[in-house]
Amino acid sequence: MFELLKRAIEERICLEIYYPPGYRTVEPHALGYGSDGQILARVYQTSGSSASGEPTHWKLLRFDRMSNASDTGIQFSEPRIGYKRGDKAMSGGIIAEL
Repeated sequence: MFELLKRAIEERICLEIYYPPGYRTVEPHALGYGSDGQILARVYQTSGSSASGEPTHWKLLRFDRMSNASDTGIQFSEPRIGYKRGDKAMSGGIIAEL
C-alpha cells in the first residue's frame, strides 16, 4: 500500500481508501514522517466518510490507520487550492509530494 500511495502522488491518481469511520476517495498530495516518526499522508478528500463531518476537505491521515487502498483510475490534473509544498506536519521528512 505504501508504494501505491507514492505512485498515486507521482502520477496524480485518486485513491479509494478505508480510513475510519469508512471509505473515502482522496487525491494524495504528500507523504512524509511526522514528529514522532509516524507516516502521514496529506490528501484532499473528494467524497466518502468523515469523522469531522467534512467529506470534502483537506485531511492529514496516519498511514497506519489506512487500509484497503485501491487505484480509482481517475487522475487529477493539478494540486488543489491551498496545497503547500514542504508540509510542516511532516517535520520528520517528506517522502513524496506534488
